Amino acid sequence: MFRFLRYSFLSVVILVVGVADGAPAYCAVAANFTAVLKDMVPLFEKITGQHLRISYGSTGRLYSQIVNGAPFHVFLAADSIRPYKLESAGYGVPGTRYTYARGVLVVWSLKKDMVDTMGGILGADTWRFCATANPLTAPYGTAARQVLENLGLWDRIRPRLVQGNSIAQTWQQVASANADIGFVAYSQIVPLPPEKKGSYWVVPDSLYEPLHQQALLLKGAEANEAARAFLEYLRSPSARKIIIRYGYNLGVIDDAR
Repeated sequence: MFRFLRYSFLSVVILVVGVADGAPAYCAVAANFTAVLKDMVPLFEKITGQHLRISYGSTGRLYSQIVNGAPFHVFLAADSIRPYKLESAGYGVPGTRYTYARGVLVVWSLKKDMVDTMGGILGADTWRFCATANPLTAPYGTAARQVLENLGLWDRIRPRLVQGNSIAQTWQQVASANADIGFVAYSQIVPLPPEKKGSYWVVPDSLYEPLHQQALLLKGAEANEAARAFLEYLRSPSARKIIIRYGYNLGVIDDAR
């Protein structure tokens, strides 16, 4: 337990769920999936009797923690690259990696009439700052850069970009009005009440590489019943219904390779 807490200072938000009356699973989860798990975990625990400890952060930062020995049992990434690397390098249990969701990118503003349905706001001069996640640590940040490059706007907009280490920080920059617009995950907009949804553009997936979000059972967790039960539950109809409700695309679910 003390070894786990040693890693909590690395800009990871830790949500403790359930009672530690068994052997809980420690899960490293990409920040875009936060709202989903806050709905899903209580249901999972009620159904299975198992317990989870969830740490949220950017995929790149969580990946680094795992490589450096953080005692996680499950990794839910926002991409397929890092789970593949972990599995290939012996940090993951072979055959347990699979795609649990496909992320959806949006451009969002707190102002109701600011973002149009065609994304023309990106080429306008009516805003000062655009928030994105750091492409080095967050797959959604990589996707945002790809969108701007494909639209021929990267060089023009780059001086006005402000970056967060994770998609959670990016969302906060827009939500606090420190950025006029921002590239965030659709799953972060879905749970907002109507008066706080502002305006947003769902970016066509032809403008960025698919965000195949993959799950992986990590080495040393083979005997952890909670970890295995959670990975199994994540593929269940009950879990998929929640994932879909938050705006994720499940068309590629179970495509692990």
